[in-house]
Amino acid sequence: MPSMSSERIPARDLWLSAGLPEDSLSSLTLSMEPDCVINSSFKIASAAQTTIGLAGLSASYFHELRTGVKQTVLVDARHAVLEFRSEAYYSLENRPPGSIWDTIAGLYKTRDDKFIRVHTNFPHHRRGILSILGLTDSPDLTRDHVQKAFLQWDADAFEEKAAESGMCAFASRTFEEWDRHPQGLALKNVPPVTVTKIADAPKRQISFLSSYEHPLQNVKVLDLSRVLAGPVAGRTLAAHGADVLLVTSLKLPALPALDVDTSRGKRTTQLDLTCAEDKEKLQKLIVNADVFLQAYRPGALEGKGFGTHEIVKMKGDRDHGIICANLCAWGWDGPWKSRRGFDSLVQTATGFNTAESQAYAESRNSPSVIQLQPKPFPVQALDHAAGYLMAYGINVALCKTINEGGSWEVRVSLAAVAQWLRSLGRVSPEVGFGETAKTMPAVTYPPDDEVRSLSSEWPQSGRSPNEKKMTALRHAAILSETPAMNGDKATAPIVLNSSPPRWMVI
Repeated sequence: MPSMSSERIPARDLWLSAGLPEDSLSSLTLSMEPDCVINSSFKIASAAQTTIGLAGLSASYFHELRTGVKQTVLVDARHAVLEFRSEAYYSLENRPPGSIWDTIAGLYKTRDDKFIRVHTNFPHHRRGILSILGLTDSPDLTRDHVQKAFLQWDADAFEEKAAESGMCAFASRTFEEWDRHPQGLALKNVPPVTVTKIADAPKRQISFLSSYEHPLQNVKVLDLSRVLAGPVAGRTLAAHGADVLLVTSLKLPALPALDVDTSRGKRTTQLDLTCAEDKEKLQKLIVNADVFLQAYRPGALEGKGFGTHEIVKMKGDRDHGIICANLCAWGWDGPWKSRRGFDSLVQTATGFNTAESQAYAESRNSPSVIQLQPKPFPVQALDHAAGYLMAYGINVALCKTINEGGSWEVRVSLAAVAQWLRSLGRVSPEVGFGETAKTMPAVTYPPDDEVRSLSSEWPQSGRSPNEKKMTALRHAAILSETPAMNGDKATAPIVLNSSPPRWMVI
């Protein structure tokens, strides 16, 4: 095989670590010199085209194992980084989604001249943070009120207090501080995605006489995930033809602005796992499922009887095994393994935002200062990368059910993905933030011309056919023989209860 071009090296490393055939990598085409297409000192575009490319290539390989049909996969880096912000670039009923952020979410300076980031997008998280600060929520509450309250706290002390209360707040660190932190040490050398055999099961039966219009056709996926990373994984599997059933609960708060985008191509249903009848419905779904995808903290579903080993037992040896895909924020080892976390918090705690602010200041020839305000990425890069790596890991496991049989566990954590992104290296501040660096399009309606050129209309399901259509970005991985299911072949459920809890085909 000829020498590997530099833009495919990150993909090659992850592909070969999963035991997949090296010759398949020649089917993947990525953009050369991708990291000039987004304004960051980190290689976010490399991460975007690599993870989206791996998800597409692994789907095409599964299709090849089932049918013998080979195909090429093409990913454009600019399209990929726009898809890393897909939640901002859709419109519904001629309106953009608006901000996904709560009014008090974000960074605050603390008494010890440090910074802390709070995540308050869920109402109970907002109430919890305000309670610790001794503030009452009201329409008159402003960020200034919150900032004054934080000046009574040291950053590390508030971080610990928030953790004790199950809330979401993390102090800003440098890379050096994170590398010395017990959780950083626990993650050392942990890959961004792992695929592990957890039980014996018969091999998945295939027939080259079968015809599949899409790689994951007839693959049944239970998606018990929320916010971004897990739902992006499920959406990606749906784009490649899987029957993805998103399971949520009326008892859990929703984020409609995100749910509308990440549920495209799926069916949606609602079950209450505190109700015996609904637990039985989920158990029956598992019997015929191929994939169980969940993104709750380690141990959360075990407490309801739906841990990985329980799911394998429910599946039994019917036809073939099951893939248990588990995603969390901080990993499965270390003192933070049970803490809540989101992309923005992981960016802040692991050192990215401090490093980004320093690079930005250098690009502007800013004078040296003791403390720069941490600078977030222009996209939720960890969430999206984790989602596509999860889809990739699931596809890898599906391939292994053909070649080896068995049930498999796929693990992805935002913190391990952050570690991988950091390992890709950086671009110079002049490249990342200079005049030639491309910024992200504004969120407008009508959409920016670039966004419009990469979007399609998605018919709605779960609502009246007279409703106006949704417009959203197309999938960035282009498969030559089995194109992804976009609005021409898939619908957007819009609501979280569009379907009954059953499979389309058994």
